[in-house]
Amino acid sequence: MTATSIEAGTQAKTAAWSEIKPTALLVLADGTIIEGKGLGATGTCEAEVCFNTALTGYEEILTDPSYAGQIVTFTFPHIGNVGANKEDIEDLSPAKRAGAVGAVFKADITSPSNYRSAEHLDAWLKARGVIALSGVDTRALTALIREKGMPNAVIAHDPAGKFDIAALKARAASWHGLLDLDLAKEVTSGQSSVWTEKPWVWNEGFVEQSAPEFHVVAIDYGIKRNILRLIAGLGAKITILPATATAEDVLAYKPDGIFLSNGPGDPAATGKYAVPTIKELIKTDIPVFGICLGHQMLALALGGDTKKMHQGHHGANHPVRDDTTGKVEIVSMNHGFAVDAASFPEGVEETHVSLFDGSNCGLRVTGRPVFSVQHHPEASPGPQDSHYLFRRFFNLIRQKKGMELLSERDHAA
Repeated sequence: MTATSIEAGTQAKTAAWSEIKPTALLVLADGTIIEGKGLGATGTCEAEVCFNTALTGYEEILTDPSYAGQIVTFTFPHIGNVGANKEDIEDLSPAKRAGAVGAVFKADITSPSNYRSAEHLDAWLKARGVIALSGVDTRALTALIREKGMPNAVIAHDPAGKFDIAALKARAASWHGLLDLDLAKEVTSGQSSVWTEKPWVWNEGFVEQSAPEFHVVAIDYGIKRNILRLIAGLGAKITILPATATAEDVLAYKPDGIFLSNGPGDPAATGKYAVPTIKELIKTDIPVFGICLGHQMLALALGGDTKKMHQGHHGANHPVRDDTTGKVEIVSMNHGFAVDAASFPEGVEETHVSLFDGSNCGLRVTGRPVFSVQHHPEASPGPQDSHYLFRRFFNLIRQKKGMELLSERDHAA
C-alpha cells in the first residue's frame, strides 16, 4: 500500500468520525461539569443534587413532593423500563406537579414493558416539566456526594447542545440552597378537601371509602397519596388542610386524629408558621401522628432541634430499629434534614433509630397520644414492614373511644 493510499484512508476515517455533542449538563456549584444526553423537559433549573438507591418506584420518587428543589440521581442503571401511568403518582395536585425538578440516569430510557404502562417515561418527564439527562456514571456521582455532601447545581437541557458554561457555573455557585428555605407553601394543595380513596387492589384499582368510622384531619406540607390511602383504608374520612392551617382551623373539624404530613425544605423555615399550630394541637388529647417533615416539625414544637445532613437518606433499603418492640424493619427514606435526638427535652422519647448511621427516626411523648417517624411507612419497601405505624395511630384513636384495638402484627391494610 502506498503512502498516498494510507493518507487517503486516514482522511476517510477522519471525515467519518463525529463527536457526540452533549445535549444536557449538570453543573455543580464547585464548577464540575457532567455531560449527558438530554431527556424530558428543556431549559435550566437550580436545585440540590441527591442520590436514591431504590431499584423500583421511580415514578413515585419523582412525584414525591418531599423532593421539591432537588435533582435525583438514580444509582440503579435502568430507569423507565416499566413506563409511567396515572396511578403511581404521589403528589396530591397534578396541576401543580410538585416533586423533583430534575433526574440523572445511567442508561437511556428503554421502551416500556409493563401491562400497567400508559406512557413512555421521556414523554412523561416532558409533561411534568422535569429536566433529565442520561449517559452519566451515576455511581461516580454518588461517590462524590458521599464524600463532599449534596451539592447545589444547575441542570440544563438544550437539544441543540448550546450552553453558556460561564453563566451556568455562576448560577450554580450563587444558588442559596435548601437551608432556611420553606418549600411547603409551594407544594401544599392550598385549600381544604376531602379524601376517600383507599389502597390499590390488584386488577381492580383504587377502592373508595364508603362507611368511615373516624375523622382524621391531615395538614398538607406536601402529602403523599399513599399515606392518605392507608389512613382511609383503616376506616377514616380525611379532611386535608393547607400547610398554613391554624390550630383553630384543625379543631373546628372536631377530628378523632391529626396527621402531620411529609414535605420538602428546611423544617425550621416551615416551622415558623407550622410549629405554633402544632404546639397548640399537642396540648389537646387528640392523637397526633407525623411523618418525615411532620416528624421534624413535631420535634421542634416539643423543644428539639433539627440539622442539615451531609448526604441525606434517600432509598428503599434502610434498616430501622423500633426501640419500643426491638423489631428491625426495612424502610423507605427521603430526607436531607434530621432530628437531633440529643436535643429532646424530658418527656420526649426516641422510638426509632437508623441502623446505618444511628440518626433519629422516631419519637413519642410520654403520657400523650403523640408520636412520629422520620421514614415513610406508606412506601412499602419491606414490603409492609412499617404499616403497623398506621395501626398504632388508629389504636390511639380507638383506645380513646374505648374500642377494641387492632393488631399491629396484622399487615393487611
